Amino acid sequence: MSTAPSAPGPAGVRGPAISVRDLRQSYGDFEAVRGISFDVAPGELFALLGTNGAGKTTTIETLEGFRRPAAGTVRVLGREPHREAVALRGRVNGVLQHSGVFGELTVAETVDLARDLATDPRDRAEVLDMVDLADRAGVAVRALSGGQRRRLDLALAVLSRPRVLFLDEPTTGMDPEARRGTWKVVSRLVAEGAAVLLTTHYLEEAERLADRLAIMHHGRIRVTGTLDEVLDGWGDRIRFRLPADVRTEDLPELPGATVTVEVRDAVPWAVYTVGGVSAADRAHRAMAALLSWADGRAVSLDRLELRGASLEEVFLGVADETAPEPVPA
Repeated sequence: MSTAPSAPGPAGVRGPAISVRDLRQSYGDFEAVRGISFDVAPGELFALLGTNGAGKTTTIETLEGFRRPAAGTVRVLGREPHREAVALRGRVNGVLQHSGVFGELTVAETVDLARDLATDPRDRAEVLDMVDLADRAGVAVRALSGGQRRRLDLALAVLSRPRVLFLDEPTTGMDPEARRGTWKVVSRLVAEGAAVLLTTHYLEEAERLADRLAIMHHGRIRVTGTLDEVLDGWGDRIRFRLPADVRTEDLPELPGATVTVEVRDAVPWAVYTVGGVSAADRAHRAMAALLSWADGRAVSLDRLELRGASLEEVFLGVADETAPEPVPA
């Protein structure tokens, strides 16, 4: 389990702004969330990643108060969201997968309606400028593109200056430029002290924004920590094209490494995974042993590379259920 700092954050919250302890949620006999725990501090973005059906949206819906925990506890700003929704209103907001705006209203009218319901809202012009919709203020919501509607959803979520913000696939349907603009808005909110819980299928989004992350699979958190901790725990990779005159069984054993053969575009590649503590040091020793073996056999190692694991590799490893144990923070 990864925990967030307990000192007062920029938003004045002592301890985590979001706290989840051994949360379990079920749909009939199906257990969608199977005992997960994590914290999110004020001024921190936590990315909750996972395969389809992993339990991410169920977790967010519980934190938003739409569901009562089947077991375990959840707290948002120190309160139980299902029972104390009124006390959290105005301090918590979110971008859900499906918005509830009125298509007949213009963008400006939609923002004004939301501002009327907020205690200390941002100005309409500021909000529309933040999400790059100022030039669409007079356009009916139904005439917006899918990506523009997602930006409007974000505008409605940030205008109330929330201390906790839930983002459930916030950039779906956006083009790359709009996605990066959204990242700037989210980074601004975090800098202002908001605690942000993000779910996304865009791994680059998590890499860019997350202070810490977790990857769920089948209702459990399988990997958690900072990005560096997660990648370090997965180890380094040594790759090269398998020479035509080298059989798989002829590949050398390298210290601290395991080998597999992958096929890319009908070409076999040897892939050594160097893991465990001090993986970088082990990778250098493994590389030295590999080069010594190649020199001794006069073998040319075409496209040889040594690099760390990517978040995509970790994600796919979790999906394939080959991930290592969670990395403690």
